[in-house]
Amino acid sequence: MSGETLEKGKMMSQPDMSDILAQAQEMQAKLQAAQEEIMSSIVIGQAGNGLVSVSMQGSGTVTSVNIDPKVIDPEDPDTLQDLLVGAYNDAHGQLAKIAQDKMGPLQGAMGGFGF
Repeated sequence: MSGETLEKGKMMSQPDMSDILAQAQEMQAKLQAAQEEIMSSIVIGQAGNGLVSVSMQGSGTVTSVNIDPKVIDPEDPDTLQDLLVGAYNDAHGQLAKIAQDKMGPLQGAMGGFGF
């Protein structure tokens, strides 16, 4: 009888395969929802106190660039180029933060599955 109790105890401590599959499916749904939320995001990166701005979709596609006429100087294209790069990098950084905020907690949870 003590052998049966031990066997039952072992079986109870082992996770049920259907529970593992259900958890994996739930995690997959959460990951997909997070990815969709990231892709639907739109961020606006700025440089030069808003003199240059870049709008970017979650996919990384730039949808618009706005340049204040004050920074358009034919004698100094380098400043405008630097501001454009800065605005792009700001937008890109915002997307990276959104992705980290949405995916980070899920990646930690995946550790329990051995991923």
